[in-house]
Amino acid sequence: MPVSPPVCDFDVPWHPFALPGTDGQIHSLDDIKGPRGTLVMFICNHCPYVQSILDRILRDAAELQKAGIGVVGISANDAEAYPEDAPDRMKALAEARGFTFPYLHDETQQVARAYGAECTPDFFGYNAEGRLQYRGRLDASGREAAADARRELFEAMMQIAETGKGPKDQVPSMGCSIKWKVS
Repeated sequence: MPVSPPVCDFDVPWHPFALPGTDGQIHSLDDIKGPRGTLVMFICNHCPYVQSILDRILRDAAELQKAGIGVVGISANDAEAYPEDAPDRMKALAEARGFTFPYLHDETQQVARAYGAECTPDFFGYNAEGRLQYRGRLDASGREAAADARRELFEAMMQIAETGKGPKDQVPSMGCSIKWKVS
C-alpha cells in the first residue's frame, strides 16, 4: 500500500547531517547546500515508485544544480532486510545512471527520522536560508511514469530559487514506506 507524507510545514529548518556517499566520501549538508536552495530527496534502489521516475529525477537534479540549487539523495532503508538498498548496490546504481548528486546511506536512519521522511521518494525543498518550502511530488507519476507530466518539483524549486518561497498548493509525494529497522 502506498504511503503519502504530510503537506509542507513551511519554514521548518533543515537538519544538518554527515553521511557516507557512494563515492566513498562523507558528505555534510554544508557541502551540499546550494546558494539558491537545496533539495533533499529520500530515495532508494528497489522502490518501484522511484524506479519509474528515476530518469526524471536525474534530469531535474542536473538542471537544478546548474541553477545553483544543491541536491542530495539519501537512502535510509534497512539494507539488511532490503539488500538491493545496500551501499554497494547504491554505488552500482549511481555509477550506472550517472548521478550528478551525492547518494548517501543513512544506516542509522537518524537523518530520515529527523526530517520526518515517510516514503520513497520523499522530497524536501529548502530555500537559501535552510527553511522548508516544498514537500510535494516530482510530478503526477505514480508506479508508472505519467506522460508529459508537469514538472511540479522542478518548478517549485526554481520558484524557491527566485523568491525564497515555495508554492502554496502542493500535492504530496507517494511511494513505498521507508523500511525501518526492527528494534
